[in-house]
Amino acid sequence: MGGVILGSEAIADGLVTSGRLRFGYSRLYPNVYVPRGQPQSLIDNTVGAWLWSGRRAIVTGRAAAALHGARWVSEKARVELNYNCRRPPKGIVCRDERIGCDEVIQVGELAVAAAHRTAFDLGRHLPLNSAVVHLDALANATGLTRERVLPLLDEYRGARGMKKLRTALDLMDGGAQSPRETWLRLLLMKDFPRPTTQIPLFNSRGAPFAYLDMGWEDLKIAVEYDGEHHQKNRDQYIWDEQRLRLIRARDWLHIKVIKEDEPDDVTARVKRAWALRERAFAVAERVS
Repeated sequence: MGGVILGSEAIADGLVTSGRLRFGYSRLYPNVYVPRGQPQSLIDNTVGAWLWSGRRAIVTGRAAAALHGARWVSEKARVELNYNCRRPPKGIVCRDERIGCDEVIQVGELAVAAAHRTAFDLGRHLPLNSAVVHLDALANATGLTRERVLPLLDEYRGARGMKKLRTALDLMDGGAQSPRETWLRLLLMKDFPRPTTQIPLFNSRGAPFAYLDMGWEDLKIAVEYDGEHHQKNRDQYIWDEQRLRLIRARDWLHIKVIKEDEPDDVTARVKRAWALRERAFAVAERVS
């Protein structure tokens, strides 16, 4: 548990003295302590929140997603618990909601919402775009599908946030490899049909040499987000350039997006690619 302790319990068990607790530990929550100087981490905060609840709470939301292996969860995210407490300490969110036994799993000593229940809570309680980012990450880590979550909408009909949850589940895509890829996909969906993610391209031996972030296979238009690590790592940069030549050699129009690009510029570039393809198809039809 990374040294997270209940102060009164540790003293009673003889694990620490009151002096050692005072000078060697920092208070995380009421009666919950971590070794002084230990960097803040979501896992410590989560364990601490569970201990604070008297080991009775069920971890859900972003903390549960992280325990399921989802990336991109901030170490400073508030720990969300399914637990009856109207005035939780700072850093903890408590919601006393109905939850079935088959919606809870054990992760170490912690009771944690199963992946489908975690998705159910993320989609209802987070702002839409943030919910989709975390749903994408959860689906990417666990293979979770929309169909696995849908029965809970019937089970808890009338629960808070259902309309937003349905929208978020419709937008969820486990092919996203980063929050910026989620942002890019949502941007494109405002003006274009939903793109396919992680499109494989194959070399002459039939082995995949690239998985395109997203695009439209019928039009051979690819849109990819180029993160900073692609620009700072020389080996990565070389491979990216070689990979791009292979993609274009297969007659794909490739649009690279970077952090500094304005949304309107991204949309305009993709519209130009669509116009090029549509004109090419129109010419091909006339010729045939």
